[in-house]
Amino acid sequence: MNYGEIKNCDIANGIGVRVTLFVSGCTNHCDECFQPQTWDFGYGQPFTEETEEYIVKLLAPSYIDGLTLLGGEPFEPENQRALLPFVRRVREKFPEKGIWAYSGFTLEELLSPGAYAHCEATEELLRCIDVLVDGRFIKEKKDISLRFRGSSNQRLIDMNKTRETGEIVLWDD
Repeated sequence: MNYGEIKNCDIANGIGVRVTLFVSGCTNHCDECFQPQTWDFGYGQPFTEETEEYIVKLLAPSYIDGLTLLGGEPFEPENQRALLPFVRRVREKFPEKGIWAYSGFTLEELLSPGAYAHCEATEELLRCIDVLVDGRFIKEKKDISLRFRGSSNQRLIDMNKTRETGEIVLWDD
């Protein structure tokens, strides 16, 4: 897996101050995507052990609230396979820090066996995430007043409450 950027002290992609990883590779190709360069799986730099160590160090300060995964598309199957061991590690090392992920795939698509984005890593990766922002960006539904998302069809899903209830529960700050 490659990544395009790592942001430290990001306040735009989740609650609080976050470390944000923009992975490379996306087959959704949303019209007017804000990062079309990340569609290319070869864009950016390889995600290595050194990259992981760097992000873990960035996550260590107490003022950092958590990690956000964006793209590109973190839920491309090959990206899931690369991210899962890293996200496991982050969850174990920093259980108090939230993990957010953005996906152009809906939660229903991610959980559907046989669907393109569902692979052997999907369900465990989703169990490691606190908030999933799901759904493709749709330019006709663009709304700059929305918090943490670009179009009104996208949902902020509280994954912890969703797991508890067995029904999709939207995140509410």
